[in-house]
Amino acid sequence: MPYYVIFIKERVKDQNEIKEYGKLVPAAAAGRNMKRLAAYGEIETLEGPEALGTVLLEFPTRQDALAWYDSEEYKKARAHRFLGADYRVIMFEGV
Repeated sequence: MPYYVIFIKERVKDQNEIKEYGKLVPAAAAGRNMKRLAAYGEIETLEGPEALGTVLLEFPTRQDALAWYDSEEYKKARAHRFLGADYRVIMFEGV
């Protein structure tokens, strides 16, 4: 079963930290078995709090998703994301 990770940006705190995050993310994705299905396209919030941005990633398995999320490369990147913005990050099983 595929697994998906969705990032929902809710609030920007420091744009410079978000830029640094953006610079580090490609290294974290390099060599990983993952697909970026959507990233920061046009958004229309139909229900709930407004989203400022979204990213949808696909992984072959839960283990692949967690291996990427817990990798040293992504830990380094996400430290900047934590400083730069408030996100909701959700992992879920596909069908």
